[in-house]
Amino acid sequence: MTQQRCPWPGTDPLYVHYHDTDWGVPEFDSRALFEKLILDGFQAGLAWITILRKRENFRAAFEGFEPDILARYGEPDIARLLADPGIVRSRAKIEAAIGNARAYLQIEETGPGFSAFLWDFVGGAPVQNRFASMAEVPASTPVSERMSKELKKRGFKFCGPVIVYAFMQATGLVNDHLLTCFRHEEVKALGRAA
Repeated sequence: MTQQRCPWPGTDPLYVHYHDTDWGVPEFDSRALFEKLILDGFQAGLAWITILRKRENFRAAFEGFEPDILARYGEPDIARLLADPGIVRSRAKIEAAIGNARAYLQIEETGPGFSAFLWDFVGGAPVQNRFASMAEVPASTPVSERMSKELKKRGFKFCGPVIVYAFMQATGLVNDHLLTCFRHEEVKALGRAA
């Protein structure tokens, strides 16, 4: 008997592995959250599987998404990235990633830290949704709209409410595994342990 899971990964082994091990797991590490937000920004207009297939290339090209390194990137780095076929070569998204690193450092240096800043939007614990079908899962929520607005106010780009909600799902700020999915209860338990 096979386990029942959310239908969106289909049968692609990489997508299934991502669903089964990564998606929805509560993430509290600021640098890891930053990386996922940048990757979700690169996804804009594309399918997530495209970014997932290129994730290791992105990590290499962007030097592990270390914000202090990325924030110092200049035109030579942008040119190098635009020439890299292993990533999504969009000048606007590359420049946004650099600007986002600078905005991230501001939050780290002047506030509660990036992780605390994000988790405060959901009261410090994952929102446990109880959706029975994909049709019930929203593209954005009032919380993702507030988070998006605040991120933009602080200088972030490629972080609209839909991108932010996808980010919230991926990083476990919300548990959007369907009730019929074997990961729903597992991820719920991880949220309680956090």
